[in-house]
Amino acid sequence: MTRIIRSLSLLTLASLWFAPSAQAFCGFYAARAGADLFNETSKVVVVRDDDKTVVTMASDFKGDATDFALVIPVPTFLEEGQIHVANPKTVEHLDAYTAPRLVEYFDSDPCDVRYRMEAMGRSLDSAALPASKPMRKNSFGVTVEAEYTVGEYDIVILSAEESQGLVKWLHSNGYKIPDGAAPVLGEYLKQDMRFFVARVNLEEQAKLGFRSLRPIQVAYESHKFMLPIRLGMVNAQGPQDMVVWFLTRKGRVETANYRTVKLPTGDEIPTFVKGEFGKFYKSLFGTQVDREERRAVFLEYAWDMGWCDPCAADPLSPEELRELGVFWQKTAAAPRPVPLPRQGRIAPQPMPRDVFVTRLHVRYDDEHFPDDLHFVQTADRSNFQGRYVLRHPWKGDSTCEAAARYREELVRRQEREAQTLASLTGWGIDWIRERMDIAAVAPASSSGGDPWWKRIWSR
Repeated sequence: MTRIIRSLSLLTLASLWFAPSAQAFCGFYAARAGADLFNETSKVVVVRDDDKTVVTMASDFKGDATDFALVIPVPTFLEEGQIHVANPKTVEHLDAYTAPRLVEYFDSDPCDVRYRMEAMGRSLDSAALPASKPMRKNSFGVTVEAEYTVGEYDIVILSAEESQGLVKWLHSNGYKIPDGAAPVLGEYLKQDMRFFVARVNLEEQAKLGFRSLRPIQVAYESHKFMLPIRLGMVNAQGPQDMVVWFLTRKGRVETANYRTVKLPTGDEIPTFVKGEFGKFYKSLFGTQVDREERRAVFLEYAWDMGWCDPCAADPLSPEELRELGVFWQKTAAAPRPVPLPRQGRIAPQPMPRDVFVTRLHVRYDDEHFPDDLHFVQTADRSNFQGRYVLRHPWKGDSTCEAAARYREELVRRQEREAQTLASLTGWGIDWIRERMDIAAVAPASSSGGDPWWKRIWSR
C-alpha cells in the first residue's frame, strides 16, 4: 500500500532539532484548555542544554497505521540508541500541567468585616559515525545510512545529493510525496541535513499491543536550535497549530526570528464561561492571532517545574522528566503538591528543580511563517501562566450599608466583565449581556442616581 507522508500537522515537525512575575493568589482551579482543544495540532517537547537536545514528537495521526509515514529533517546522523519511543501519558501530563486555565473566586457577605478587609488588600494581578551503507541500485543519489526498528516503528536514516533524487527514491519505495515538497527538501539539503523516515511496523505494533501511535524521541548534539516547520506546510489544508514545550536549565525560551507575545492573562470574565471554556479559549487565541497579523508565537506558560500557583495538574515527577530527556535532573523526588480547600492544587513550598518549562503556541501557514522557527534560551525565570478569573457574586439578603454599595459596584463590575470578554474573544457585547442577564450600564450613570454635574447645581 502506498504510504502517505504525513506532516505531524506541525511538525512537521518534523523537525526537530531538532513577564512581570505573576502574583501568587488563592483562586480555585476550575478548568484548563489543553492542546487537544485545537484541531490539527502537533505536540513537541524539546529538552535543551548547551548543544544537547532531546525532542519528543507526538503525532495527531488518525486513521489506518499502514498509511502513516513521517519524514523529519535532522541536523546529524542518528544511531539506534539515539531513537526511542515515549509514553504518551507523559506528554499529556505536561500538557495538563501547563495548560491555560480558569480560576474562580466566590464573593463573601459584604457585611462581614473580614470580607471588607480582604477586599481592600486583594490583588488579582494577576560519537564517530558508523560507515554508511553503499548506495543501492537506482538509489537516485540517496544513501541509506542506517535502518532500525524501534518499538513499533521502522526507521531509515537518509542522506541525499539533491531533492529530486530524494523525491524519486521515496516514490520508488512506496511513499507518496505531496506536490511542492522537492524545493523544501532542497533547502534542508543545502543545510547538510539528513532525513529521518519512520513508518509503522504492523507486526511489532501488534506484538507490543499498542493501538495508537506513541511519541517518537530523538537525541542529538547540534548548535541548531530550531524546528523546521516548512516541510509540514507542503500538504497542509490550512493554518496549523503547534504547541511546543521547552525544558531547560536556565530560563524561558522564545523565538529568535519571530515575535514572542504573552497572551492576555489575569482578566476577570463572566462566570458563564466556566461551562464554555473550550469555546472561549479558542476564540481568545484566534482573536490574538489576528491582532498580531498572524505573525507571532504566543507564550502560554513559563514556570519552574518544582511548583505552581495554582496547579492545573501536579508538576511532573523526576521520573517523568527523565523520560522526556532531562538528563541533568537529580533522582531525588521533591515533595508532591497537596490539595488545599477551595484553592486548587498549590505546592506547599517552592521547590526549584533546575528545570524551567516554557510553553509556546503558534498558528502558522506558509504565507505568514515563510521561515523555520529558530529559538533562543534566555535567563528570564519570571513566572507566567495564561489564566482567566471568575468571580461569583454574593447572593445573600443582608441589608447593611456595605451590602448596598456591593450591589451597586456589582452592576459595574459585571459590565466590565462583559466588555473584557468581548475584547478578548470578539464576541458580540449584546449577546454576552444576554447570557449574563444584565443590562448595559450607561457611563454617565455609572455612579448610580443622577449625573454628578446635576447634583452640583440642583441644591
